[in-house]
Amino acid sequence: MMRKSDMAFWTFMVMAAFAAATTVFNVSRTYSATSSNSEIYKQLDLFGDVLERVRSDYVEKPDDSMLIDAAINGMLSALDPHSAYLNPKNFRDMQVQTKGEFGGLGIEVTMEQGSGVVKVVSPIDETPAAKAGLMANDLITHLDGEQIVGLSLEQAVEKMRGLVNTPITLTIVRRGRDEPFDVKIVRDVIRINAVRSRLEGDIIYIKISTFNEQTHANLVKQVDGLKKSLAKAPRGFVIDLRNNPGGLLDQAIAISDDFLDKGAIVLTKGRLLEETQRANARPGDLAEGKPIVVLVNGGSASASEIVAGALQDHKRATVVGTRSFGKGSVQTIIPLGSNGAIRLTTARYYTPSGRSIQAKGIDPDIVVEQELPPELQGKTQPRTPSEAGLRGHLKNDTKDGKESTGSSSYVPREPEKDAQLQYALKMLRGEPLPPAPQPATQQPEPSTAPVK
Repeated sequence: MMRKSDMAFWTFMVMAAFAAATTVFNVSRTYSATSSNSEIYKQLDLFGDVLERVRSDYVEKPDDSMLIDAAINGMLSALDPHSAYLNPKNFRDMQVQTKGEFGGLGIEVTMEQGSGVVKVVSPIDETPAAKAGLMANDLITHLDGEQIVGLSLEQAVEKMRGLVNTPITLTIVRRGRDEPFDVKIVRDVIRINAVRSRLEGDIIYIKISTFNEQTHANLVKQVDGLKKSLAKAPRGFVIDLRNNPGGLLDQAIAISDDFLDKGAIVLTKGRLLEETQRANARPGDLAEGKPIVVLVNGGSASASEIVAGALQDHKRATVVGTRSFGKGSVQTIIPLGSNGAIRLTTARYYTPSGRSIQAKGIDPDIVVEQELPPELQGKTQPRTPSEAGLRGHLKNDTKDGKESTGSSSYVPREPEKDAQLQYALKMLRGEPLPPAPQPATQQPEPSTAPVK
């Protein structure tokens, strides 16, 4: 999760430090043996040695920029799964995406560990990928006939991006189909409508797909419009955060504040005391005290978990669904001038009651599993990997820090087949509740890292 307010927080010229490694090699020897920094400068000497060896002796002349990018990426990726270097192009793409509009296919993807192929986490509604019929858990093995194996996730994503109106052919392996098949998709401008809402009788249903710069404003506008269209006050609200991978911290705080009158929303704690911050709710409840049900599943992460945790801790909402992803850390975007930026994990966050959901997730008040269609039934359920399954993830630092595995991320397209949604609507209407559907088997798939 990114803190937009910290975009200009710290200009740390990592690129310059590494680019000047050969200079460091000569200068660092002047530091005294008692210097607290002496060891790090010895290591930079080593880096300078290796860099020069590669530049002078590698079988082909290497690209210096590529070497430096790889070195920085290696350093940051060794910290945790969410810290990374953003070269100037990726930084610009990230800035565009947080505004809710970018070019591409319209899919959230991750790298399938062990196989080296790309897995579809979720197609974004009304995008080329969704219209082409891509589904969660589809495996992408080739791009325009070229194997993905051997590429990093960033390289694969870069190949899927391109000029608007240009085609790309994806080779898909889908469970239930014996043979791989090709899907041709034409790239388009992806406009993410962060909030979609509708009336379910006298209940207001709100689907939040991401937390970008438009999320809070869109939610308030749409809820106000739906309330005006009703002859009387709504019976209740459903806030659907399923398969929402997160986004901007300030937007998660604003959405939580929309439904809380007072109290803490989230507490963030960094390594230093001054990095500890607490966000509090202000008077004013958009739902005017009406009951709320929040829907979560294994694809609900980061900012989604802040909202669900805040409303759950204040007993303002009943959380229904399956355990959330468990990403309880905050990433700050630190610009590096013309050299791009780094996305660095700078804090952990805690719910109002002091719970850390890091590698643990939000446990719903009522567990409701989706009934799977025949083609998805079998020994392995379509489960989104959890934070606990990511290599190098931060450990939960609380006393009750037991880590948890992921949960199902399947959501039917038809509302009438959506067991979690139908359960929430019956609850708000005061109708008799059926037994919460439970899975036939629970066998998580190999864990992989979602793209943020």
